[in-house]
Amino acid sequence: MDSVAHSINIEQCKRISVTAIDSVDAFSDKQIILSYQGGRIIISGNEMKIVNFSKTGGTFAATGEIISVRYAAKGLGFKSRLFK
Repeated sequence: MDSVAHSINIEQCKRISVTAIDSVDAFSDKQIILSYQGGRIIISGNEMKIVNFSKTGGTFAATGEIISVRYAAKGLGFKSRLFK
């Protein structure tokens, strides 16, 4: 399987830019969930707004107070952990 490298850049906890994004799965002013080839990226914060998303280019940008960024691997959802 070919892997596409991605990068995350956070500027002064006020702006986040991410590359190689496949989709925006969910968003609110408190949390944004992105999908990339390896799984999901969960961005938590306050007053967050999406300022750019290009599905063809895979680029994503948001502004607001960035509190945390977490990775979640593919296939490790609640059902897969429950029914091993």
